[in-house]
Amino acid sequence: MNVVIRAATQALRRLSFTFAADGSHAACLASAADGGWYAESWRLPATGPAVPTALALPGNRSEHLRSQLVALPDGSVLVGRHDGERHELVKLTAAPPGAEPATREIPLATFRRPGLRLLPLPSDAPAGPGAPVAVALGSDTRPATTVWLVHGDGREPRQVAEVPGLHGGGVWLDRTGALLALDRVADGIVRSVVLDLRSGAVTPLLEIGERSNDRLALFDPDSRFAMVRSDAPGSDRLGWGVLGGGEPLRFPERLHVAGMFLRPVALRSAADGVRVAIQIDHGAGSSLALWRPAAGRLDPLPVPPGRLGAVAHWSDAALRMPYSAPDHPAALAGLDVDALLAHGPAAPESGPSPLPLQLAPLGSGLPGPGRDTVLPWQSGGTRTPRTAPPGWQLDGSTQPGDGGRWHPAQSLELAGPAGPLEAVVYGGEAWLSSPHLVLALHGGPADAWRLEFDPALQRMAAEGLAVVAPNQRGSTGYGVAHAMAIRGSWGGPDLDDILYLLDGIAGQRAALGLEPPALFGVSYGAFLALLAAAHAPTEHVARCAVVAPFLSGARLLAEAAAPVRALTTRLGGGEPIADARGPRDVLQLAHRLSAPLLVVHGDRDEVVPVSQSRSLRHELLRIGRTEGADFRYVEAAGSGHEVLAEDGAAVLHELLAAFLRTGRPG
Repeated sequence: MNVVIRAATQALRRLSFTFAADGSHAACLASAADGGWYAESWRLPATGPAVPTALALPGNRSEHLRSQLVALPDGSVLVGRHDGERHELVKLTAAPPGAEPATREIPLATFRRPGLRLLPLPSDAPAGPGAPVAVALGSDTRPATTVWLVHGDGREPRQVAEVPGLHGGGVWLDRTGALLALDRVADGIVRSVVLDLRSGAVTPLLEIGERSNDRLALFDPDSRFAMVRSDAPGSDRLGWGVLGGGEPLRFPERLHVAGMFLRPVALRSAADGVRVAIQIDHGAGSSLALWRPAAGRLDPLPVPPGRLGAVAHWSDAALRMPYSAPDHPAALAGLDVDALLAHGPAAPESGPSPLPLQLAPLGSGLPGPGRDTVLPWQSGGTRTPRTAPPGWQLDGSTQPGDGGRWHPAQSLELAGPAGPLEAVVYGGEAWLSSPHLVLALHGGPADAWRLEFDPALQRMAAEGLAVVAPNQRGSTGYGVAHAMAIRGSWGGPDLDDILYLLDGIAGQRAALGLEPPALFGVSYGAFLALLAAAHAPTEHVARCAVVAPFLSGARLLAEAAAPVRALTTRLGGGEPIADARGPRDVLQLAHRLSAPLLVVHGDRDEVVPVSQSRSLRHELLRIGRTEGADFRYVEAAGSGHEVLAEDGAAVLHELLAAFLRTGRPG
């Protein structure tokens, strides 16, 4: 896609949102249907909607989806691009209307470090020509962290500190950019310290328990009100207090909910005291609440079902946050908190119970609502609103080009072999009786399907496919036990869950005279899909499409780069499973892959080497399978691990959807 077309094309995916310190602008990475990524700058006026502007690169180039962004108050965007240990910083600015190129790209600096992070300066930091625009923190293997001030006019970055140890986080303790709280990692403990950028000195900030992990989450320099996260109370919890006020930090029960992750995203002073917006993540969706410490209240804010973006800015105009739902591509939501409070939660209803597949609706019906999660302020179940309430506005969410509507999805709990499993389901109430159905498996394994817009699943739904995307054991968002169930057991409990769902879905569909489900998986989900296709009865799988699969944990350890090997080892991916199913090695099970198969892999995959898929292709040919008839193998030239989100992704979405509907590999 050329630069002119891309600049005029609306985004289907957005990620890595960041806000300018004064709240006047935001920035994100965006991509249209072709998957080419570019920076977007958003103008956030005091009145009226937020307005995005594409900062497409000249020369038909794309940003990498792992580029770091810093939104600047003048609407320009600082971009950090990473290639190994080389980190290039540039500033992107929209050119005047009619000028070519439409985006001005100004090189600022180049760093060589194993890691580099960028932080925006606070709102009252010195401004003007030549003033710093951001802080860069570089880490190395000693380990040590070097800190620079980055200037917006291209002059050499100024080193202001070099401190021992690795440091994460980054919360300003003043409004001028002098005192920065960082999370220091030392001796297996994480604790917030204060870096004085004027002198380079570091002093302790939080030391709550003798060996506790203590991190500053939010801070108001005027009142010195702080939100902290610490395991000093015995488990990881949110607390609050006034730093330097003489009173101990408090860790109220209201802010501790088992199985849910509470994330403070913004705070603001009001007539009734400090207010804190808290995002609550549980399972596929997220919700929002208002914490008022003076009253000890955690009140729900009735937002539509979907996924919030974990960052926010709260100004006089609105509380602004990224938001996405299956039928709403990611955009910026503006919230009037008082209006939402006045609206209040909907009337209580009973919460959900796991749905046995025998009871899944088979008749026609409208798409169901999001799952009714019982949240910390609720005595019973409270249904999140199906329509946007007063006080909620979503700006910039792209509509389909044909003038229609995106396909919605619902969140259901299905009965699994060891407990309920949440799934994101496309296909309305009659999803189980759809002519074609896909069981989609996410990557990771430490990941999950979310109640958010997904271009690949949307394309499947547009092809007439019902999609069931379960968060089997090993998925994140359901507590430690669920996530760690597959540690040292890749293809163990999670494979049990998938085979159980396959058995139930295929059995119900067979009774209706319908074909069995197809399998689709990406990365770890591709490995799991291939295992399921090999172990399930032939009549349970119609076809199987996989993207960037690996063949076994041991084979991945043998071929992957060091960071992937470290992650695989930490999660026990190479440990063998001793049970009746035998080794979880796709290459040893290739002879059992009888359903039509499509394999897609980027030839520059930096996570799962393409050699994994090439080995599978060679083995299929060796045992007598015919390429083009029994299976199809596609290498995407120039693509990496995120092949479904890179240049040319729309073609692969089309290929996958058509194959999953027809099973024709050619």
